[in-house]
Amino acid sequence: MNKFYSVRPVLDKNLKQLYIETYGCQMNVNDSEVVLSLLQKEGYSLCENISEADLILVNTCSIRDNAEQRIWGRLDVFRLEKKKRPGVLVGILGCMAERLKEKLLEHPAVDLVAGPDSYRDLGKLIKALSTDGKQMNTILSSEETYADISPVRMDRNGVSAFISIMRGCNNMCSYCVVPYVRGRERSRNPESILKEATDLINNGYREINLLGQNVDSYMWKDPEKPEECVNFASLLRMVAELDPEIRVRFSTSHPKDISDELIYTMSEYPNICRHIHLPVQSGNDRILEKMNRKYDRKKYLERVAKIREVMPDCAISTDIIAGFCSETEEEHQDTMSIMREVGYDSAFMFQYSMRPDTKAYRHFQDDVPPETKTRRLNEIIALQNELSAESNKKCIGRIFEVMIEGFSKRSDKEMFGRTSQNKVCVFPANGEKPGDKVMIKVNSCTSATLLGERIDINQ
Repeated sequence: MNKFYSVRPVLDKNLKQLYIETYGCQMNVNDSEVVLSLLQKEGYSLCENISEADLILVNTCSIRDNAEQRIWGRLDVFRLEKKKRPGVLVGILGCMAERLKEKLLEHPAVDLVAGPDSYRDLGKLIKALSTDGKQMNTILSSEETYADISPVRMDRNGVSAFISIMRGCNNMCSYCVVPYVRGRERSRNPESILKEATDLINNGYREINLLGQNVDSYMWKDPEKPEECVNFASLLRMVAELDPEIRVRFSTSHPKDISDELIYTMSEYPNICRHIHLPVQSGNDRILEKMNRKYDRKKYLERVAKIREVMPDCAISTDIIAGFCSETEEEHQDTMSIMREVGYDSAFMFQYSMRPDTKAYRHFQDDVPPETKTRRLNEIIALQNELSAESNKKCIGRIFEVMIEGFSKRSDKEMFGRTSQNKVCVFPANGEKPGDKVMIKVNSCTSATLLGERIDINQ
């Protein structure tokens, strides 16, 4: 076997104790694992309770206002902890750190603030606290990808892990703060991605999730051979070929960039999961243009049709925003109609929240009344529950390969896992363990879950 890294946390009560809370997207989860890797080299060990921690780090999200409000509430908790144990240090990381900078540093609970591209400096910042007082580094980079850092995985099941293949975003959607807090788009060297994936496989992980704000725009150009490029379809193929028994997932795709090459690549490899997250945000062309999404309803539906043509069994999920600036009732109904036309398997649904620094904040009015946003969101949620139920009902009587992730939340006599289409399946436990693949016949379902029984297809 090739030499590989151990990707598990160091757990040693004799070392300085580090507690990490992570909010927001999968990218933040992966960033926290990068931070843990860096701070283990500085002599820290991961702990599970703030009451044990010498250092508390909060990796934050700024996508919606309620995410930030949760962080302000947590800072009051950490302030009380510091009063009980004056030596405890508190740091704010991530998107909220990048956006609010000095305002966060002014909070009495906060000792340091570090943006998404400054994690390599955390050790230096922490050491400087003892002599120079509060510390901050929120400088964005056009090159940082942490490609040489082997993340230390904080998950519990040891089955599925994230690999960040790129950072930042160039799309400049008018509602989105990500380009302002994560910087310009840059792709990782594919060799570093394949090495990280190989380490995960050697450490027993059975599923790899490739992450990017827009994976379809991944493009690596070798500085020494600029004519040789690796796009996302090529990278996906390379990862899938590492081990045919390893499942490969990815997110998030952008409707303006998802290519036929990617769709056909997915269809050629059984271990690339049949699920595409394809955010639509709105079903109305005027709103899509105002959002600066760079596609219209027709182009979006053409991409869906191509996916269904090449991979009829591919699940499609989405993101939807209710009540964007100036959205009319008719335009809201356009969103409802595209949901019906596509028949999404699942969706993440939110009412619009105006974010400072975005184009919408600078140029538009957040003029849809809050009660109207709430009502429209509830209508979208109700419709998606119907669509999810219809999608799951179509699975009844079918047999799926399910990768086990652990015991069901309701009973240790049941296990759960996911199909290739990312559908959660629950079935009676029979001595299986996380990471095992089993064949499950679906007998019934809810709008969120498939219920089935294990079968032996060789009998």
